Amino acid sequence: MGFDADLTACAELVQRADPNRFNSVMAVPVTARRVLFPLYALNVEVARVPWVTQEAMIAEMRLQWWRDAVAEIVKGGVVRRHQVVTPLAGILKPDLAALLDEMISVRRWDIYRDPFEDAAHFRRYIDRSSGTLMWVAARSLGEADEQIVRDFGFATGVANWLQAIPELVERKRIPLLDGTSDGVRTLAQEALSRLENARTFRAKVSKAARPALLAGWQTKALLQQVIREPSRVANGALGQSEATKRASLMFKTMTGRW
Repeated sequence: MGFDADLTACAELVQRADPNRFNSVMAVPVTARRVLFPLYALNVEVARVPWVTQEAMIAEMRLQWWRDAVAEIVKGGVVRRHQVVTPLAGILKPDLAALLDEMISVRRWDIYRDPFEDAAHFRRYIDRSSGTLMWVAARSLGEADEQIVRDFGFATGVANWLQAIPELVERKRIPLLDGTSDGVRTLAQEALSRLENARTFRAKVSKAARPALLAGWQTKALLQQVIREPSRVANGALGQSEATKRASLMFKTMTGRW
């Protein structure tokens, strides 16, 4: 069965703005794609809100629009017509839709130029963005242990965040509490530890839910790069070649060992 116009639009949005997640979705069964593309499209829409305007009030209003849309899904009544919201309403249970509010609201940090308050604030930001997205995706697909998924989501979020550091600095944000080599390495080690913990208990994530974790297929390699050479972060040199990424994704898809 083919995608309808909304799902196709979601897929195209993810392909343009988040090619790594797009590639991970294309590696899973079509039934899972119908769930993942709308969720990842929402993530794209919400993540870019703070960057499309320099007016904080406008950015706040746009984030509120998405919070209101999610609230409509939670209530289970009439939901506004939108190419992302409409398919989301078709796949999300109210309790999971409610979690997306925290994923949206945490993006208020991106609007302003204040640093994170402390380590707990930074961890909360990563968990409520990357962790919540991965948890909602996994639970929408099948049974899974929340802490295991959130540990893996945190590790993936940190790896993605470290890749974004040069752009965030260019945009006058203060993305790290400790941007020294030791500070960056320590953060990567913490994330890698949570990743390894998640993998130790991977049996607690059902086969049906695994496609949601495939989005983190590069996470371990990226974190290991940072631990070996933390200077890669500031230099914008964190990442793998396209050939290596493709081979790694193929291996993870075939083995199911996220």
